[in-house]
Amino acid sequence: MIKRPAPAHTVPAPARRDFLRLAGTTAAGFFALGATSDRMRIVASLTSLSLDDELTRRNMSDGNTTSRLGGLIAGLKQRGWVEGVNYRFEIRSTFGGPDKLKSAVQELIGLKPDVILTGSTIETAAMLGATRTIPIVFATANDPVGNGFVESLARPGGNVTGFTSSTAEMGGKWLQLIKEAVPDIARVGVLYNPATTPRAGRFFLDSVEQEAAAAGVGVVLAPVSAPADIDAAIGRFAGPPKAAMISLVDSFLVINRQAIVAAAAKYRVPMIYPFHYFMDAGGLMSYGPTLEVRSADYVDLILRGTKAGDLPVQSPRKYELLINRTVARALGLTIPFTLLARADEIRE
Repeated sequence: MIKRPAPAHTVPAPARRDFLRLAGTTAAGFFALGATSDRMRIVASLTSLSLDDELTRRNMSDGNTTSRLGGLIAGLKQRGWVEGVNYRFEIRSTFGGPDKLKSAVQELIGLKPDVILTGSTIETAAMLGATRTIPIVFATANDPVGNGFVESLARPGGNVTGFTSSTAEMGGKWLQLIKEAVPDIARVGVLYNPATTPRAGRFFLDSVEQEAAAAGVGVVLAPVSAPADIDAAIGRFAGPPKAAMISLVDSFLVINRQAIVAAAAKYRVPMIYPFHYFMDAGGLMSYGPTLEVRSADYVDLILRGTKAGDLPVQSPRKYELLINRTVARALGLTIPFTLLARADEIRE
């Protein structure tokens, strides 16, 4: 595995200066307060992943750096919050559908937590539908302003803030990259679940279609609504005319990433993914935000008295391109050197 230095597409997080200024002006008070408390705080988390998914692992001692939850626990410990000593952690999974989502939200609200960490846009919307007073931090969300979560990125207002994972323009970037890897494609399939991806897919599709029109590539939508739909949706792109696929940012697709990567390998369909999670499952290539578990920053600030609405929403600080050359060879692809040279990590 080859790792390369940070690429030219590194970008600053919006409103980061506001966050640093806020942290700086309140630091003295926080250090004076420390992380001690006369009562046990409750940090709650709502996720769409099953609790045995590797992304919900809490133990970082095995070197697992893909666990958002493990990063949160470790980050809070660094800031003086020790689970079982001055705070209690409660997690609920919505894995199982709308009924499970409703019951999980009700359970967490009933605990009267000090702060709730949500895992995606769907969970954030559900929590906001249940409370406008308990602080909420979304670990990742797309279009938080358009979804009505916050008034603006710089000044969220209300009881919610957090971190975005992608911009709408990412759709066009994914198409550029997959066409560079497979120059002779005539069409590109877009895999997504309309119920769980931002704006039913349109958040990214506009830029995908614009880039495709400029590149002379046809766009074929491949919506899926259940795990059983995945194999057939990808299989449609196995025959001519030659095709590749894009996986949108979508909590459903993250949950079912193993099945998606397996189907892409089965039908020999090149696919680009938005997160490294898919690469860890054996995907061809991904382009998305560099993994940074920063939610501990905001959970800590809120536990110490900062209002969620005063903390600016932050975007990724940099993006990374990952390519698996072994998978490429299995698909009969020769990745151009010009693309490999821009990769942040090449896996073998």
